[in-house]
Amino acid sequence: MNQDIRTFPAGAASGVVSVERNRVLRNTYWLLALSMVPTVLGAWIGVSTGIASALTPGVGLVVFLAGAFGFMYAIEKTKNSAAGVPMLLAFTFFMGVMLSRLVGTVLGMTNGASLIMTAFAGTGAVFLGMAALSSVIKRDLSAMGKFLFIGAILVLVAGIANVFIQSGALMITLSVLVIGIFSAFILYDLKRVRDGQETNYISATLGVYLSVYNVFQALLMLLGIGGGRDE
Repeated sequence: MNQDIRTFPAGAASGVVSVERNRVLRNTYWLLALSMVPTVLGAWIGVSTGIASALTPGVGLVVFLAGAFGFMYAIEKTKNSAAGVPMLLAFTFFMGVMLSRLVGTVLGMTNGASLIMTAFAGTGAVFLGMAALSSVIKRDLSAMGKFLFIGAILVLVAGIANVFIQSGALMITLSVLVIGIFSAFILYDLKRVRDGQETNYISATLGVYLSVYNVFQALLMLLGIGGGRDE
């Protein structure tokens, strides 16, 4: 019998919505976990070949921005097709290659491997904490998005400027701000999925991945500056 969902009992309709939200959230977590594989592979290839380190800071910045925004545009265009997931995984491989310059620098320190593991563990703790918060916070966090976006743009502009300024103090300040802003972004993005405001798991994964990537990079930078020991 054909029946419009508006004629379902309230409990049944709510159950259908809840199942769909849980499906999107579950797929987001799975795809996020899968995206770590090409990221690690890209970082390993980047360190092994020195491809990212061979670029000058200015050229590296142009390649990173052009590649990142190009991939993000392509992912949004293909998110509802079969090409969406491969495009996202290709993007995470590219991001891994771009991360290899920092990873290689830290690995050059006597305690480099332990610093990378510490940054990884710290990022995992941040993600799990934000994921737990997203499941218990009841209020709508939509208004938080515009402030986080403005903050992200400001640190991006300051980060680009610091490529040429090369200020250690500004780098530390920006790293702390990045950790705070993108930790909040993880909470915001996961809450949007839980509230049904984001219904595409590829878009959701892209947002969370970028936040996790930035938190890890900022943590590793801070650890490399503050706790690194040169060989």
